[in-house]
Amino acid sequence: MRAIILSAGQGSRLLPLTQDRPKCLLPVGPCSVIEWQVRHLAAGGVTEIAVVLGFQSDMVATTLQRLAGPSLAIRTIFNPFYKVADNLGSCWMARHEMDRDFLLLNGDTLFEPAILKKLVAEAKEPITVTIDRKGEYDADDMKVRIEGSRLCEIGKALPIERVNGESIGFLAFRGDGPALFRAAVDRTMHTPDGVKWWYLKVIDTLAREGRVGTVSIEGLAWGEIDFPADLERAERMVANWS
Repeated sequence: MRAIILSAGQGSRLLPLTQDRPKCLLPVGPCSVIEWQVRHLAAGGVTEIAVVLGFQSDMVATTLQRLAGPSLAIRTIFNPFYKVADNLGSCWMARHEMDRDFLLLNGDTLFEPAILKKLVAEAKEPITVTIDRKGEYDADDMKVRIEGSRLCEIGKALPIERVNGESIGFLAFRGDGPALFRAAVDRTMHTPDGVKWWYLKVIDTLAREGRVGTVSIEGLAWGEIDFPADLERAERMVANWS
């Protein structure tokens, strides 16, 4: 099983912690963010990981070399446009890795191993988005509207009255899903606004064609790290994993 991790950004909202190292290398308990990701992906049966790097790429690559082994191949892809393009640009740089079934993970998402197991077991559509639910959603949440298990819309700017979940930044592509996504990414990057898009805007477009499903991971532990308070919550979460 193959996974792609998008870890090109610096994490400017975490400055000064990310002045000299990207947020994927910030320590959370005994491990860095990316070490937790690699550890849990490998534990779930992933044997190949492609990581898209940008800010301080050599520093991250050194860490990844240490994490690779006989049963886990780790490749790095440098995204020279990480300062000027959003994460759709990182997907475009990694499109050659999308030639078979794969998992796609945001570089700032921590997840307990049971989430990967549930995603792999329950993903039925060509593209599947993991979602969680809570009582209230804020402006920074990647909000979703679903009907049953079908994704209808995804985006931070969705009107709150239509929202019934949020994406955790972990997706599965299988069957014709990789080709669908790869082609949509390539088309979008050939438009004038392609560099401004998040890859989930492409997922939103594909969802309107009825090719995107969801898997709920309610009750399982995960966290996105964007702000110092997120790091504090993540520290408490990984205490149970250590």
